[in-house]
Amino acid sequence: MSAKLSTIDVAALRKEYTLRGLRKADVDSDPMRQFGKWFEEAVAVQPAEANAMTLATCTPDGKPTARVMLLKGFDERGFLFFTNYASRKGRQLEANPRAALNFFWAPLERQVCIAGALERVSREESDAYFHSRPVGSQLGAWASTQSSVVPDRDWLEARLDEVTERYRGAEVPLPPTWGGFVLKPETIEFWQGRPNRLHDRIQYSRQPDGMWKLERLSP
Repeated sequence: MSAKLSTIDVAALRKEYTLRGLRKADVDSDPMRQFGKWFEEAVAVQPAEANAMTLATCTPDGKPTARVMLLKGFDERGFLFFTNYASRKGRQLEANPRAALNFFWAPLERQVCIAGALERVSREESDAYFHSRPVGSQLGAWASTQSSVVPDRDWLEARLDEVTERYRGAEVPLPPTWGGFVLKPETIEFWQGRPNRLHDRIQYSRQPDGMWKLERLSP
């Protein structure tokens, strides 16, 4: 038997989900409107980064990676986020433009699981969002060659000092490798925790005619 890495009995960590249920009759026929309703409720009880989501991507040969990011918008197109196109996730999405998102709102005992295809947003949209960010974040986008190996923290700080001086007193331009993606959902699942692990799972699947099919899934 391998040596224990923690004194905590991980297998014994359990939580009963008892807050509420979810019925097909209670949800909106449009999953984006339903997401908007749940998102507003999440912000009300979890204002600190209720827009945090796990983004899962995959290489063309099937190697998955996942990381937590921040949602920056959602509309009739889908779910919007921004990144460095030359980063690991950016390169994976260019080679294999499909991904999954997961939102977990613990205070509400809820998850939303989303999957679909992605495409870049326009440079105009990326530029508008980029210049809405704090100046320090704009400079950081120039200083970081995201996902690449760097010598140490001092190297990063020196890069930041360099770009800060370069753009002192001027507008920071949008980097050529930085911008947004929109994930166009093909499936959206709303998960509500229930007692005895008999959770409620309501899934929307986009049909060939663009309409949504609504189904209950077994937990």
